[in-house]
Amino acid sequence: MSNEYDDDTSSALDTELAERLANLDEELATRRSAALRTDLDNYDLDEEDLDVLQAVTDDPDAIQYLPAVPVVAIVGRPNVGKSALVNRILGRREAVVEDTPGVTRDRVAYKGDWNERKFSLVDTGGWEPDAKGIDASVAAQAEIAIDLSDLVMFVVDSNVGPTSTDEAVVRMLRKSGKPVFLVANKVDDVRQEPEAASLWSLGLGQPWPVSALHGRGVADLLDAILLVLPEISNVAKQEVGGPRRVAILGRPNVGKSSLLNKVVGEERVVVNELAGTTRDPVDEQVELGGKVWRFVDTAGIRRRVHLSQGADFYASLRTSAALEKAEVAVVLLDVTEVISEQDIRVIDLVIESGRALVLAFNKWDQIDDDRRRYLEREIEQDLAHVAWAPRVNISAKTGRHMEKLVPALELALESWDTRIATGKFNAFLAELAAAHPHPVRSGKQPRILFGTQASSRPPTFVVFTTGFLDPGYRRYIQRRLREIYGFEGSPINLSMRVREKRKR
Repeated sequence: MSNEYDDDTSSALDTELAERLANLDEELATRRSAALRTDLDNYDLDEEDLDVLQAVTDDPDAIQYLPAVPVVAIVGRPNVGKSALVNRILGRREAVVEDTPGVTRDRVAYKGDWNERKFSLVDTGGWEPDAKGIDASVAAQAEIAIDLSDLVMFVVDSNVGPTSTDEAVVRMLRKSGKPVFLVANKVDDVRQEPEAASLWSLGLGQPWPVSALHGRGVADLLDAILLVLPEISNVAKQEVGGPRRVAILGRPNVGKSSLLNKVVGEERVVVNELAGTTRDPVDEQVELGGKVWRFVDTAGIRRRVHLSQGADFYASLRTSAALEKAEVAVVLLDVTEVISEQDIRVIDLVIESGRALVLAFNKWDQIDDDRRRYLEREIEQDLAHVAWAPRVNISAKTGRHMEKLVPALELALESWDTRIATGKFNAFLAELAAAHPHPVRSGKQPRILFGTQASSRPPTFVVFTTGFLDPGYRRYIQRRLREIYGFEGSPINLSMRVREKRKR
C-alpha cells in the first residue's frame, strides 16, 4: 500500500495541476465549496466538527514596541542560593537548582512581577576572583549582567558569613555604581537572624534576611526593591511584541552557543569544549538581515531524558519548553560527525511540536570531499522524512555563510503561516480524486466530502470523508500539497473525520 501512490507520473501531472489551480476562477471555487459545505449538513456532525468548520484564525505578526521593563541582576559566589531565590520570586521552578555548586553558567533572564510591577530578573553563575577556564567565562557573564542591570541583588550565605570572595564582589559592585541590595540567604527562622548581622561589615548597608527555600522575608525585600527600581529601564532595549522566535536546537556540543554569540555579535553565552555547558535556555533579541528576531539557545538534548540526572534532566525539560515558545527551530548538525540517532530525535521533537524547521549543517569549513560524499548519503537515508526542510551550510565559529540563515528562516516561517482558501483547497482535492480515486476497500470506495484548513502555524487540514482513507492516500495528499503549494520548512498536519449520512 505504501508505494501505491508514490511512483505516479508526477512531474507532468503536477505542472498541469498547478496551472489549473493557478488559473482557477476563485469566485466559482468559493461557490462550489459553499455547496459542498451545505451538503455536509446532511451528515452526522458533532460540536467539534462545527467548531472546525466555523474557525477562522487571523494572527497578524505586526511588531509592537513596549516600554523596556527594569532589570534586576542577582549575583554572588557559587552555591549561595541565587537560582533558588529566582524561583521563589517567580513563584515557579524556572531556574535549574541543584546542591552542586556552579549549576548556572550563563546569565539567564526571566520575566517577573510583584504588586503589578513587571521586571526582568537575571540569574547569573557564581562569581569568583581569579577564575580559570569555564569558570572565568561564567564570572565574565555575571559582570556583564551587572553592567546591563538597573539594580543588583547581592546574595550571601548568612550561615557562612562574609568571605574574601564576597568582599571582592563588593569592590566590583561599588565600581558599577548600581543600587545594591544585600540579601542574607538561608535565614530559615528567627533564631538565625542575628547571624545576618555580621554582614554589615561588607559596607553595603542593611542585610535583608531571607529564606529562598521557605520564602521567609522575600516579600519585604521585593517591596523595598520596588521603591528604588525605575518604572522604565535605563539600560534594557525596548521590548518588542512581535519578533519571530527562533529556537536553536541540537545535541550537546554542536555549536549552538557559538551560533547565538555570532548572531548577537557578542559573547552572550558561555562557549566551552566541555559538552553540555548550557543548562538554561538563554534568549536574546537581535537584528539580523534587517529584521528583529528573538533567538533562544537551549541546552543540548541528551540521548534519553529519563536517564539524565539532576541539572541535565531539568535542562532537557527547559529545552522542550523553549521549543514550545518558539515559532521556528534551527537544528544544528555537526558535519564532522556522522548523523546520529540523537540528531534525528531532536528533529523529530521539532516535528512533533509543530514548529517550522531549518537544518543548519555546522562546521562546514572543516569538511573535506570524502566526508561530503558520505554526508550526502547520510542525509538521503536518515533525513528523507524532512526533505522539505531548508538546508544551510554554515560555520558558527567563523560566521561563514551566516547570511543564508535569514532567507531560510523567512521561507520556513512563510510556509508555517500559509493559509489556503477553502475554495482552492476543495478544488485541489477534487482534482486529486479525479486523477487518482481512492481504491475500493471491502466493496466500498471512501469519498471526500469537504476539506478545510482549520489553522496555520503549522498548516492543519481537516478532510471530511465517507470512509477511512488509507495512510498511503493521506501521504499522497500531503505530498501533492507540498508539490503544488511549497510548504518548505513547515510540517503539515492532515486529519480525517469519517462521517455517515443522517438517517431520514
